[in-house]
Amino acid sequence: MATTYDFPSDLLAGQEELHQVRAELSALLKRLPWSVEPLDGFSDTAGWRKVERPASPGWTADEQAEVEKLRQREHELAVFVSGHRFWAEVAAGERVDARMNLKHARDETQ
Repeated sequence: MATTYDFPSDLLAGQEELHQVRAELSALLKRLPWSVEPLDGFSDTAGWRKVERPASPGWTADEQAEVEKLRQREHELAVFVSGHRFWAEVAAGERVDARMNLKHARDETQ
């Protein structure tokens, strides 16, 4: 039987927001051009796999700012979650299991 942990509400909220920010950042990066700076396209068929990229118009200042804002928030949340006082209450040998439980806590509530 798996161990259950009584996570504090602020830790659960921080982890949930971290999931949301990472999903939002991932979706944004998929929509943006492949290069931050404007670059010509290229094709490399000489390697072991073919690589092609169309010309990239680059990211606008607003897009760069949005990515930076999400990355900064992701960092803040990761530091908050990983440095939370709760982890001091968990035995060292159980922290990996507890962390995995926290990462999947929202799966159990859905």
